[in-house]
Amino acid sequence: MKFTRFEVESTVHTGVMENETIKEIKGNMFGEWEFTGNAFAKDEVKLLAPIVPNQIIGIGANYVSAKIDLPEELPAIPVFFFKPGSSVIGPEEKIVIPKDIEQVKFESELAVIIGKDAKSVPEEDVLDYVFGYSVGNDVTAPQFFHSDGHWTIGKAFDTFTPLGPVIETELDPFSVHVEAKLNGEEKQNSNTDLMIISIRKMISYLTNVMTLKPGDVILTGSPVGAEMVGPGDVIECEIKGIGTLRNTFAAARESVKSV
Repeated sequence: MKFTRFEVESTVHTGVMENETIKEIKGNMFGEWEFTGNAFAKDEVKLLAPIVPNQIIGIGANYVSAKIDLPEELPAIPVFFFKPGSSVIGPEEKIVIPKDIEQVKFESELAVIIGKDAKSVPEEDVLDYVFGYSVGNDVTAPQFFHSDGHWTIGKAFDTFTPLGPVIETELDPFSVHVEAKLNGEEKQNSNTDLMIISIRKMISYLTNVMTLKPGDVILTGSPVGAEMVGPGDVIECEIKGIGTLRNTFAAARESVKSV
């Protein structure tokens, strides 16, 4: 199923997308829910980020360009970081470049949505705790990285985590390509088997550090090809089976939200 959130006449709804129609639901997406009987045409609503995350955790430098480059020994401590919920936007909303800098970097990623409490989960059981998958863009301002290696500020600006357009619950995350087109030109296109730390390993590792909760979003890393971009550039992050997440970059003086 493809779960999404959308807005109609300033009211936020949750629904299941079927082709060009969205069927409204009520209840807990992660538990018991039912259809309300209301349906909306996709082109008559404003799609939002498909989830308001409980927390957002990213992993850094997690792709190689070819399988031959995969390391024989994995890092003892993967490079994880947090992103604030205030950084989340949906499809077609503007990514705002902070004041005093001219460019930021796009990073197309597979986003994993946790569906139930997960603590000390073995690698082989990880997928039992996954609700579904979405497309994420881990926008980054490396100009704000701390000289000692801290990434938080450079990852945390408002609008720096586009998500969407849906959460797909029926996807094989090990057989998809993470793609990105910048102004219509392909920049990223890598299979998830080029991850250094696999989805199973990274989520199992995290559950041995903290309890993951329903609604947590795990950004699984961005393939080779991410670039710096500026105002007016259009980025389309795509994972077939989920959809395309399209956003435009804007200078800070412009409106944060598209109308």
